[in-house]
Amino acid sequence: MAHAHGKYADFEGLRERAVALRRAGLSLRQIREELGVHNGETLQRLVKGEPPPEWTKHPRAKDDLREKARELRRQGWTYNQIQAELGCSKSSVSLWVRDLPTPEPRRTPEEQQARMNAGLTRLRAEQDRARQTVKQAAAAAIGELSDRELFLVGVGLYWAEGSKDKPYRRTEVLQFINSDPNMIRLFLSWLTLLGVTRDRLTLRVSIHESADVEAAERYWADVVGVDVSAFSRATLKRHNPRTIRKNTGETYHGCLVIYVRQSADLYRRMEGAWYGIVGGATRRPD
Repeated sequence: MAHAHGKYADFEGLRERAVALRRAGLSLRQIREELGVHNGETLQRLVKGEPPPEWTKHPRAKDDLREKARELRRQGWTYNQIQAELGCSKSSVSLWVRDLPTPEPRRTPEEQQARMNAGLTRLRAEQDRARQTVKQAAAAAIGELSDRELFLVGVGLYWAEGSKDKPYRRTEVLQFINSDPNMIRLFLSWLTLLGVTRDRLTLRVSIHESADVEAAERYWADVVGVDVSAFSRATLKRHNPRTIRKNTGETYHGCLVIYVRQSADLYRRMEGAWYGIVGGATRRPD
């Protein structure tokens, strides 16, 4: 019921219906669908003077922050200081206080920097707490793994990190190397599930020659739960002077290499299971 120029015939009659719908608690989107009016400007004219229903009003969660930002600005705080204190974006601060006059500095540059640093420290601490909350909730949701779940996880872990047989180099044997102690613990749990006893394992540390080899062996022996004497001779990696290493210091323990003797059959089972996982995933319905 629109003219070529987009005007609506019987505008007053249409407005009467729109007002009635608005007072009945309908949103603009619902009124638009009900009346077939898809021009935003016309729709606004039809309900002009009629307040939106309460259920369509969005809560303004940042009102408190806005008022705090304005109060701090009146006290002479800079945008950076307000951002650090309230943990909000600088663009939001600018939007909230841009109508206020630029204050004269009330603190020395050193005081301002110290206050800003303290605010940033609080902000980062809160961000860290939020991260840990998410991680802890995700960890708690896993619970205890079934044997099947552990088997599948172990297969994926090995295929990502373990040594693999190649057409040009037939080495059907389980050998795993990693610097993450949790990876090592999971791999050992997987081997236990497969019936591999500890006397079938050959353990050795692979580490840069400049590191403390004995300390690294003690560290990995504690992770695995064996005596240091169980380790074979460490593999020392020569340092390239043109390379700047970041894995240094007391937290650097190199990698642990776990070799499973007489494991050709286990390797074939692992590889077959991996391709079974791939096939099962790709056959899932969309």
